[in-house]
Amino acid sequence: MNQTIAAKPKLVQISTAYGAPKGDGAIIPRNKYIEIRQDKPQKKEQRDWPEYKTCKFTAEAIVTDGSEKGETKKVCANPECPIHHPKRQQRTQGDAAFKAEQEKRRREEALAQATGLRVLRAIGEAVPVRLMKRDLFFVAGRLTAMLDERRIAVLIRQHGMGKAKEGEAPARVLAAFLPKADEGKLGRILVEAVILLSMHNPHDAAKTLRDAEQAYKVDVDAISAKVKAEFAEKERPNNATKTTPKVPSKDQAKSAKRRQAA
Repeated sequence: MNQTIAAKPKLVQISTAYGAPKGDGAIIPRNKYIEIRQDKPQKKEQRDWPEYKTCKFTAEAIVTDGSEKGETKKVCANPECPIHHPKRQQRTQGDAAFKAEQEKRRREEALAQATGLRVLRAIGEAVPVRLMKRDLFFVAGRLTAMLDERRIAVLIRQHGMGKAKEGEAPARVLAAFLPKADEGKLGRILVEAVILLSMHNPHDAAKTLRDAEQAYKVDVDAISAKVKAEFAEKERPNNATKTTPKVPSKDQAKSAKRRQAA
């Protein structure tokens, strides 16, 4: 075996054992190479087996560790070989494709974000000092689209937009109303929609109304007292009727006086 190696120093040294051989890093373990078989495949499906194929990396090797020492074989020990290590190459190509896709996605997201911010700035610069109907309609449409059906129904009642037809969503009633509304009505709807959006829980609702009270100089206490009085009036029992004293007629009054004189 040593004479063979000395005569052919380019021989690849291999082991028939799996795992790295002790003491010699030049020996390639069995799991690191594919042995090229010299016989021909006996079955049709064997033609596609890697061990029956040759490649440009095929090299002559000698077994220097494990069983079959001294025997020479044809092997492929190149991990990048697409014929004998196709899974590894596919994995490498898949990793590269995945990284490329990730990089492409990151670039697209960065471009979209930068473009969005630039467009937002341009829109902001185009907004007039006093909002026109176009601006109010745009903001009102976007804000009300964030409301659920219950809050949309509140706006519909507040502004007398009419009732939804059977099977018609309240959002469609509102969407049909907005383009016809004037600037004052749109402004009201904007403020009301913001307040309705803020009312996620009772605490938020109370705080929002307090803020609105200060901003728009609304006497919330007076309104609250009036509503309470109206509810109390509605909650009175139906059988509680008011009695009014009867005024006697003239004849009844004269008869009463004669009775008193007698």
